[in-house]
Amino acid sequence: MLSSTGHPFIFLLPVIAIVGFWLMAKFEKKEAGFKRRSFFERNGTPVAIYLIVAVAFWAVFMIVLPQLFMVEMSFRPKLPPIEMGGPKDLYTFENYHYFLYGSTTSNAAINWLHIKAFLLTIVASVCAALFNFALSYPLAFYMAQIAKPARVRFLLLLLIAPYWVNEILRAFAFRIIFSSSGLINKVIMAAGLIDQPIDFIGNDIALYTGLGYAYMLMMVFSLYNAIETLDHAQIEAARDLGAPWWHIHAFIVIPFAKPGIASGCTLVFMLSAGSLAAPLVLGGPRSLWFTPILYDRFFQAFNWPQGAAYAFILLLTCVSFVLLVLRLGRLNLGEIAK
Repeated sequence: MLSSTGHPFIFLLPVIAIVGFWLMAKFEKKEAGFKRRSFFERNGTPVAIYLIVAVAFWAVFMIVLPQLFMVEMSFRPKLPPIEMGGPKDLYTFENYHYFLYGSTTSNAAINWLHIKAFLLTIVASVCAALFNFALSYPLAFYMAQIAKPARVRFLLLLLIAPYWVNEILRAFAFRIIFSSSGLINKVIMAAGLIDQPIDFIGNDIALYTGLGYAYMLMMVFSLYNAIETLDHAQIEAARDLGAPWWHIHAFIVIPFAKPGIASGCTLVFMLSAGSLAAPLVLGGPRSLWFTPILYDRFFQAFNWPQGAAYAFILLLTCVSFVLLVLRLGRLNLGEIAK
């Protein structure tokens, strides 16, 4: 075990990560040879000072300090309040040990339940991002390159309107639709395709469909913003040269929209991996999802250090996914943040 007073490095882990991202962004700008006016010249001194103070306050108190507190707590043991800060309050890896072995002391058995739930959550979140992309790309392309402005506004209204309703209420609506006596089963049975209702909830079909729908708006807007800036003359030139439709999308539209694709995929992945309402409402009795386990660590087992460790593992995985997407797409943070 480590002394809680002798290792301040643990407090600095998120700060080091943030500084690393900042240095990477600075290096990328330097490599690209950007020569732009300074921030104060573009915005004026009063507005620039206000923006710096506001963003710094938001970043420190809403992002950095909570993450520091979470990381620091993840390395502490679960103790009664009276023993906190005492001789037993030492930094330890027992919370991460529990995630791997289901015990803070023994290595006899692997904690397959939590590990399987974690891996399933990551894989399902990746699939949700890919499903969202496949579903959203045709709509985003139609809105950005084909539809007239009035129709685009109408489609945007149709997309946004369901999100005026709370996420939990939308999840319950999906549960009603996918239940054994729900609309989908009634329609299929009325058509004579099946004799018995399909257990959409028990087979996690409702869960994955709900996750795919819940964050579709993020993907559509990311793709729409990227494809909208593509000069339509490039598409027309490719058609005039005899390029088939799949060639236009594969070699013109999709490469141009890579920043939007990366942004949409990372947003959908992180929101799906961290979703709690959909797994709790739409999950069946055998459903495995990591966030309900994380929630139980906090509010059922009342083991906040262990919950913080689980949350930190999920956070590191999400950050790793973002870096992997940037690497595969040969993009930088500035391109997907536009």
